[in-house]
Amino acid sequence: MAHITLTKDNFAQEVLHADQPVLVDFWASWCGPCMALAPTIDEIAGEQSAVKVGKVNVDDEPELARQYRVMSIPTLMVFRNGEPVRREVGGKSKEEILEMMGLDHAKV
Repeated sequence: MAHITLTKDNFAQEVLHADQPVLVDFWASWCGPCMALAPTIDEIAGEQSAVKVGKVNVDDEPELARQYRVMSIPTLMVFRNGEPVRREVGGKSKEEILEMMGLDHAKV
């Protein structure tokens, strides 16, 4: 499954009311580390059926970035049961992202 583009209009439905964990990537097109991370995020979205993966473009959705106090990008957040449970800032390896989501990369 591909990642979901998250907006203020679909964030509650796709993230807060999701029945599975959600990885949210806050990013921007001008951000070099965000662009470097994008293929890894897409790879995880395509491989993992146990989690939903969404992306928030902070330039298009400044309200969401403000609401979740995103000060630096990329920021990755994991939501469970509608609540943010983990936050990491900066580039991460696939293994680090899977670990923060509570997934064993050996099962990928």
